Amino acid sequence: MMAMWARWAPPLERSRLMTLSGAGANFGAFVALPLTGFLCQILGWPWVFYCCGTAGCFWAVAWFIFVSDDPRTHRRISKEERDYIIKSVGPQGTGHGWSVPALQMLLSGPLWAIIITQMCSNWSYYTLLTSLPTYMDNVLHFDLKSNGFLSALPYLGAWLFSVPSGVIADTLIERQLLSITSVRKIFTLTGLLPCAAFLVAVSYAGCSSTLAVTFLSLSTAVGATSAAGVYINQIDIAPRYAGVLLGITNTFGTIPGVVAPIATGYFTEDHSLAGWRKVFWVAAGINVGGALIFTLFGSGKIQPWAITEEERTDAERQRIRTGRVSAVSPQRRQKCGHAVHHKKEDRDQ
Repeated sequence: MMAMWARWAPPLERSRLMTLSGAGANFGAFVALPLTGFLCQILGWPWVFYCCGTAGCFWAVAWFIFVSDDPRTHRRISKEERDYIIKSVGPQGTGHGWSVPALQMLLSGPLWAIIITQMCSNWSYYTLLTSLPTYMDNVLHFDLKSNGFLSALPYLGAWLFSVPSGVIADTLIERQLLSITSVRKIFTLTGLLPCAAFLVAVSYAGCSSTLAVTFLSLSTAVGATSAAGVYINQIDIAPRYAGVLLGITNTFGTIPGVVAPIATGYFTEDHSLAGWRKVFWVAAGINVGGALIFTLFGSGKIQPWAITEEERTDAERQRIRTGRVSAVSPQRRQKCGHAVHHKKEDRDQ
């Protein structure tokens, strides 16, 4: 998806378009969790896989019919829209072929900031995604149907929060109120720090189901604002290589999906509240660490290794033009001004 948005999303609309498409993951979790609880209880667990697999097949058919990887090859958009997208995206919307600056990527500080921050953020995401039903069952003692519905509430909040965050981010950038770097850092901070605070609050909610569900829902909902921050930062620093960067960051980002459930199982071996408190405290601390790293090392500027030859040529021409203008001495500009003034006086006479 990141590679497609690099070709399809004009720079001033990237945040809203990408958060809108990414919000589908949260909406999917919101629908799937109660639905799987219902199917398991009524039809049995195999029907969960039958239904999800069938839905995926229908979606694939719709995708192949309506989606094109480049606006130049899409058959259903108007010429005006196609020209607008191509002009807005510019040279960064072109493919890079097999040429990838691997060494420069490996040494890129902003890219490593994205990788580490996404790993930190994903720790809490995967902790809740994989362990929340267990927490609802062992600590809050909800039945299967209630468990599925209440486990889904945080993802409804995330869906509702992520889309407006993209609109606000684009507005701040479009009106030049803040730089892209500042916008990405602000939305990353608003996503990770309040999320950490609510996770700590959950750890002290005890067996109060109302407080626990409220804090968990707020944690995931507010955390979704980082969708307009670090989670789309790849396309800021290297639009041409956004697809490659997404593959790299997602590869590292799924590591918490393996480690977090193992850590949760270790902390909650005795099924005690103290064990779950450790789970939430660890997730909160890792979130704060990710926010700090991105604040210090994150960037919204296109990296030198991602600039195209066409952009380098344009920049060189602009530099030459600027140099020629600045090379004109102040005395010469003053003489030219006097000459124009005298000519105007002659015409008046």
